[in-house]
Amino acid sequence: MKHLRNILAVSTLMMAATTSAQTGQPYIHDPSTLAECDGKYYTFGTGSGGLISEDGWSWKGGAVRPGGGAAPDVLKLGDRYLVIYGATGGGLGGGHNGRILTMWNKTLDPNSPDFKYSEAIEVAASDGLEDNDAIDPGLLLDPATGRLWVSYGTYFGNIRLIELDPKTGERVKGNEPLDIAIDCEATDLIERNGWYYLLGTHGTCCDGVNSTYNIVVGRSRQVTGPYVDNVGRDMFHGGGKMVIAAGDRVCGPGHFGRTIIDEGVEVMSCHYEADFDWSGRSVLGIRPLLWKNDWPVAGDRFKEGVYEIESERRGYALELAVDFVRMAQQRERFWDMDLTKPVTPIPNQTLEEVMDTWPKDCIGVRTGDYMFRPHQRWAITAVPEAGGYLSNPYFKITIAGTERALAATKELELTSVPQFTGAPEQLWRIEQLTDGTFRIMPKQIPGQEGLNKHYVIYSAGDSTPTLAEYDFHSDNSKWNFRNH
Repeated sequence: MKHLRNILAVSTLMMAATTSAQTGQPYIHDPSTLAECDGKYYTFGTGSGGLISEDGWSWKGGAVRPGGGAAPDVLKLGDRYLVIYGATGGGLGGGHNGRILTMWNKTLDPNSPDFKYSEAIEVAASDGLEDNDAIDPGLLLDPATGRLWVSYGTYFGNIRLIELDPKTGERVKGNEPLDIAIDCEATDLIERNGWYYLLGTHGTCCDGVNSTYNIVVGRSRQVTGPYVDNVGRDMFHGGGKMVIAAGDRVCGPGHFGRTIIDEGVEVMSCHYEADFDWSGRSVLGIRPLLWKNDWPVAGDRFKEGVYEIESERRGYALELAVDFVRMAQQRERFWDMDLTKPVTPIPNQTLEEVMDTWPKDCIGVRTGDYMFRPHQRWAITAVPEAGGYLSNPYFKITIAGTERALAATKELELTSVPQFTGAPEQLWRIEQLTDGTFRIMPKQIPGQEGLNKHYVIYSAGDSTPTLAEYDFHSDNSKWNFRNH
């Protein structure tokens, strides 16, 4: 959290309407990395509280964290949750005399009989005079070594790295802090494919729509650094590659957190200093997390619109299994054209020209060459009353201009039904994968209990879409959305 004296495109989707930020009351500042506990999601912010979500999309207050202070982080270790936070610092109250503390809980659910925080213990401090401000801690459990690390600090001095004991949450005896970056705050550490990444929040905060917060990154083969950006600049000398900045009517993204949902399916959390559509309030942000050449970058929030749904396998388009209707055209022989004759645009084939040739009941679904035809144009519309998942609400997918809806069947096939009814097999989860493509999943499979967590639209053959288990390593599981 920036001290008060300083307060002063991936796969771009061109769409008609936007999908809003998280729903409910997603108001938070300096959120921790998202944590899952007993089927619910939690994040904690500056102050004593935080947010809870049943589905990852609709958020409300209710999370409890004693101690007040600022910018916590949370990490599940074994069957317990370690919570770390800055008690002061950041120009708050005691200036830059900061303290960082840790505490444990068996559960994050304040209504559980097991809900009880341990006594907080101090793991780092700053005296207000040294080149460091003990605030804004971020946790990393190194998957390679099992060692537990904390980065912390603000613009008031250096970003530091210390080591904790993952069994006790205490500072490792004899551990000395290491300075690893400058010119940022609210740092977080993550590991992927043998690289360690230091993500820091750069710019100004706490000034609403005038805040310039953005998130930058450097990487190292060693957790201790040096952390270097994409053009060789060390973060200890001000380097950093952009991960996310202002856009889409939100500004000031800060306090990065990474959540892995599935192989190849990741999201990043943050706060936006101001959401222009939410009275300029600070709100929780959840975006797809993409990886380009082993660098993290925020994906875009999926938005409503009319699309070709294109298979990554072959590049064919998802379409209704109906007869192809030819378009009338006065053709000229290409070797005998009258070049003095004016050219005239050919209008697209209209729904009214072909719809009466379609069956009235259910129509099968296939893939084929995209030809700008009505049976290949899908309107994707949010259905917020149906709930959602991390990063988006559920969507309905209909033939543009109609209510004919894409649906899953109990035989694990695809069909289109004449009318959208809101049934769970007609609701779709659309998630951008780490390589920029998408997976498309029905909310529920008819005849199966609970939410569908495994089956996606899958290209079983070049022209044969079906439902099958998700496989990130197969292009059969992946789709793209084109706005033509």
